[in-house]
Amino acid sequence: MPTISKFYGILIRMFYDDHAPPHFHAQYGEHKAIVDIQRLELMEGDLPRRARELVLDWAELHQADLLVNWGLCERHLPPHAIAPLQ
Repeated sequence: MPTISKFYGILIRMFYDDHAPPHFHAQYGEHKAIVDIQRLELMEGDLPRRARELVLDWAELHQADLLVNWGLCERHLPPHAIAPLQ
């Protein structure tokens, strides 16, 4: 599972050929969540409040890039790195 971004101890990853709807995986320490790219909300799991807010803010800023990466992963192509929050 490629890591496409990393910020404030949060890892953002995507699986190749993953199930719909378009989503990414976020991990902060032992906390894990799956985030719907189109709806910008958690589908599964949970993150501490601040980490959740950072992930959703980042996803909103990079929603178009995330959808491009989703398409690449569907075709088993490496996704592009996406800038972290700064």
